[in-house]
Amino acid sequence: MGETVNLDGLFEDVACVKLVPGITPLERGPLLDSGARLWVKRDDLTGLGAGGNKVRKLEFLCGAAVAAGAKSLVTVGAGQSNHCRMTAAAGALLGLEVHLVLSGERSGHLEGNQLLDALFGAQMHFTGEPDHHWGALEIVRESVTDGLVGDGLEPYSIPIGGSTAVGALGYISGYLELSQQLFENGVNASAVVHTSSSGGTHAGLVAGQAICRAAGLPAPPVIAIGVAKGVVIGSPDVAALANEALSMLPNRPPGIEVVVDDVVVDGNWLGENYAVPTDEADEAIRWAAQRGGWVLDRVYSGKGLSGVLGRAASGEWTSGDDVVFIHTGGVPSVFATDGIPPL
Repeated sequence: MGETVNLDGLFEDVACVKLVPGITPLERGPLLDSGARLWVKRDDLTGLGAGGNKVRKLEFLCGAAVAAGAKSLVTVGAGQSNHCRMTAAAGALLGLEVHLVLSGERSGHLEGNQLLDALFGAQMHFTGEPDHHWGALEIVRESVTDGLVGDGLEPYSIPIGGSTAVGALGYISGYLELSQQLFENGVNASAVVHTSSSGGTHAGLVAGQAICRAAGLPAPPVIAIGVAKGVVIGSPDVAALANEALSMLPNRPPGIEVVVDDVVVDGNWLGENYAVPTDEADEAIRWAAQRGGWVLDRVYSGKGLSGVLGRAASGEWTSGDDVVFIHTGGVPSVFATDGIPPL
């Protein structure tokens, strides 16, 4: 650990709205088959709109929107996007009109996240595109945004996953919260593992790790389990995004930087493509349900945990090691067609 530095006021003067009601639990889980101890950071319990990791990003994204005088929010995602669902909930809470650009076709029977999108009052714009055609979805987001500008709705437009430097601030805060919990529990974790698709959560986590490392706080390395082809091949540049987020903290300690070696992405658990189920993820979903009562989804958290189980089985972590898995949510999509593995 490095020389202790003062982190008081780290987020002072940074626009933010309070959407997470409190600290999410860090639960001690069962032993992995290798003998390592699993811990689960319950960011599926962030509260707003059925929970999930995206609300941490939205605290800062919506803070920026409110500070800019926005009257509406626009964002984009797959048909069962957790980020879109949570943006809809945030808009409802803040009194902002919400427009969601979604893959696929409009259905006469809404389920999972789309049912909640509608319940929260969001307007859904279906593109007919496949879940993994992110470039095409982003083009439609830009078009919808331009239309709202013309209508005088002053939109704040958010890219897929909320993965901007502003959004990444949410997981700088999240990593600091986790570091404090590890300290209080006396846990010397070997790794913090999470699921990554658009890179924003990952950027925030490694930026938070860099801060904690400099501050003499617990700073275990971060491992991202990539579930989208872009992040697996290095798009976005997570280190650059992390450093951009750090630059937005006017009271950050000097000399803190994320370097390339801080960024680890394991793409071995992606399978055929984004949002395409894998046997390993389905097995991890059953493992989590039957060992810890945790509900994981097939797009994100199931694939993420499959990476934890697989890496442990390879001997990376053994008896005496502690491994933290960040449960990023996604529970509503379980209640959509093909949302759970065969039982």
